[in-house]
Amino acid sequence: MPESGGGRAQRAHIPTSGTGPGADADLATGADGHPAVPHGDAGALAVDPAAPQATAPAGIPGAPGSSPLPAPAAKAARRTGLLVTLVLGGLTALPPLSMDMYLPALPAVTDSLSAPAATIQLTLTACLAGMALGQLVVGPMSDRWGRRTPLLLGMVVYVLATAICALAPTAGLLIGFRLLQGLAGAAGIVIARAVVRDLYDGVEMARFFSTLMLISGAAPIVAPLIGGQVLRVTDWRGIFVVLTVVGIVLTLVVWKWLHETLPPAARHTGGVTDALRTMRGLLADRVFTGYMVAGGLAFAVLFAYISASPFVVQEIYGASPQTFSLLFGLNSIGLIVVGQINGKLLVGRFRLDKVLGFGLAVIVLAAVALLLMTTGVFGEVGLVPVAAGLFVLMSAMGLAMPNTNAQALMRTKHAAGSASALLGTSSFLIGAVASPLVGIAGEDTAVPMAVVQVSCAVAAVACFLLLCRPWQRAGREADGL
Repeated sequence: MPESGGGRAQRAHIPTSGTGPGADADLATGADGHPAVPHGDAGALAVDPAAPQATAPAGIPGAPGSSPLPAPAAKAARRTGLLVTLVLGGLTALPPLSMDMYLPALPAVTDSLSAPAATIQLTLTACLAGMALGQLVVGPMSDRWGRRTPLLLGMVVYVLATAICALAPTAGLLIGFRLLQGLAGAAGIVIARAVVRDLYDGVEMARFFSTLMLISGAAPIVAPLIGGQVLRVTDWRGIFVVLTVVGIVLTLVVWKWLHETLPPAARHTGGVTDALRTMRGLLADRVFTGYMVAGGLAFAVLFAYISASPFVVQEIYGASPQTFSLLFGLNSIGLIVVGQINGKLLVGRFRLDKVLGFGLAVIVLAAVALLLMTTGVFGEVGLVPVAAGLFVLMSAMGLAMPNTNAQALMRTKHAAGSASALLGTSSFLIGAVASPLVGIAGEDTAVPMAVVQVSCAVAAVACFLLLCRPWQRAGREADGL
């Protein structure tokens, strides 16, 4: 397939595993004669996984493409690599912290601002929508102007927006600045991944992404716990004060230690136009769109839980903010554990479509059980059965969400970056639409939450069956096509 100008520009600045005249040969076969390790959409890189590698950010000793390091320099490179890991991990964790630290405070915000529950839930919707749209904006900006400038600009805006949220006198102002907070916070999500692509290749890049995924998975677990503890000593505004301080610290760390990783020669001006053209082609692919929408609807089930559970657990079932935080953390652990089971035990043993179909079926059954419990079909039920249903629903997300993304991305090797942006943005937007619906009947009933979850789960199954048509691909695979 012909390369775009952006693809050629990316290929031109990929660091090689060697220097000098032999470097180009290594790109084709690798140093040991084996095929080179692919580098995403941007060509190939010769990496010997068995060989010891010391990598570090560009511009310092030990960067990819430099000479082997003496022992003291290798130690310095490892220290720098650890620092970069912490910085990028903090940027990746900031959006979930911004969302989930705030969850235990939702009932208190409702009382403080004298606003309906559905209105206060729009503060979550606004932040989520901002993160969705911000990804589409910040990515092309970083390709054109480099990583540091858009990231620092986004962090400064994030700090200002978060500080104003702490002072917001009305629900409308809080909603507006939560939107701005999400738009600015998206810079951390997009640019952290871009910086990893700039700095690392092959095995090291895979390891680094695994580390970032672990951090982003742990953040939703600890965030409500932190929020619940903050509420023990102050009110909901104190949560935004803590987030403001975190934002300031991250901004200073980025300014001081995270150097520019995209050289001027590798930047290009056609990012937005090329991305839109590619995305239009991806959306024309029925199967890709099926996985994208099914994944977005599964995320909507998840976000319906995120939006409604503070009211359901605390207002309806009388749990404390600390109890809610513990239950939320337990559900997040279930999602992570099942996700690890999916990656380490199921993938490779079973067809992804089978695992995905099983996960969607469990989500539908758990959502239906919650609907029956909340409508009184089983009589008066306490917190334990509802919490168990939510735990099963959340855990099954570990089968559904990774596999919708994997199946969609496997169809788009030529445009993995644009496909990833579409998957992320669509999930955020569909989740943002579902959020206010869970509070439409007020904060004294959990029925709207369960109705939204059942509707989205059934719609996800319908998209999977009608658009993806997994039995057709299973038949072609059986025929060897």
